[in-house]
Amino acid sequence: MIDPQDYNEFSRFLSECCGLVLGSNRQYLVSSRLSRLLSEFSFASVEELLRALRSPTQTKLKSRVIDAMTTNETSWFRDTYPFEMLHHIILPQLAATKRSLRIWSAAASTGQEPYSIAMVLNEYASTNPLKAPSANIIATDLSESALAEARSGLYDGLSIVRGLSQERRNRFFTTVANGHQIKPEIQRQVRFQKLNLLDSYAALGKFDIVFCRNVLIYFSAETKRQVFDGIARQMESGGYFFIGASESAGPYTKAFEVERTPRGSVLRRI
Repeated sequence: MIDPQDYNEFSRFLSECCGLVLGSNRQYLVSSRLSRLLSEFSFASVEELLRALRSPTQTKLKSRVIDAMTTNETSWFRDTYPFEMLHHIILPQLAATKRSLRIWSAAASTGQEPYSIAMVLNEYASTNPLKAPSANIIATDLSESALAEARSGLYDGLSIVRGLSQERRNRFFTTVANGHQIKPEIQRQVRFQKLNLLDSYAALGKFDIVFCRNVLIYFSAETKRQVFDGIARQMESGGYFFIGASESAGPYTKAFEVERTPRGSVLRRI
């Protein structure tokens, strides 16, 4: 088990580099997630790992540690309602005034969320060919390994069934020898890039729709305020912002208001 002092120092490192807050009594989680890395890099202890992480040249090691500690739990069309709202409420409203949209999937993990968004856009366009706006989807994440998997567009038999109907599997994927490959017309709609949510988002430009779901729960109150304010600055007035079902913007920002619809709720940029 990790030494309490090493645990506290590792917790500070994780909070400072990517905003994640471990809290107390998570020593077993840290030990289990770092055990493979300790062996791979021949570190005898977490204390030795921490000494190496202090070196500014250890960028690869730092990236691997963040990968190990980041929760990349996701599924296709997760929670369902945001994608139903996107298809039936948001796209028809925006299509009335816009011919092109910019959409950001923050904390995109292994790609299921941004690709699900691209599928919804494809489905909407197939039933509304004269009204459907074009869309540019930017997907960001901190994890190098998650982004590599997302860019490949290749998924195994276990991950392909989580939230994805048989009809969508048939329509948007090709079965290949080592799994299921997302089709080019969906894959080319999404551009993936590495981004730490603690950094500036200014280079990304303005967005009409933002998805940043089930990640803010791991941040401190101050980091939540920072992320909400940063996202607000990158959103068009009246833009739509989806957060996780268990997350709330109210205590951290006044830049959004809640819009409730029969299909669910979404934040609107004031």
